[in-house]
Amino acid sequence: MLIKAGVDISRLNRAVRKSLPRVVALAQEDGVELVITSTFEGNHSPGSLHYSNDAYDVRSWVSKNRAVLPFLREALGDKFDVIDEGDHFHIEYDPS
Repeated sequence: MLIKAGVDISRLNRAVRKSLPRVVALAQEDGVELVITSTFEGNHSPGSLHYSNDAYDVRSWVSKNRAVLPFLREALGDKFDVIDEGDHFHIEYDPS
């Protein structure tokens, strides 16, 4: 797992941090390196879960294998939303 310069994963809430090994494992199964590109920093839409430390963005398979998306959603379960943003996947903990 790589972390883009300036990105801080230490503030991610516990449930979100616990999702990282599952996401990394899926990337490794596809033979690609996962890159976390954003947590709370950066510009996100108003009300984004990035600002409450419940979301992160990853880049890796997006240009290589969008077919992984259903497997990623299944691996994380129904308390997580996984959204294909085109150039990255947005992953958020949203138990409601």
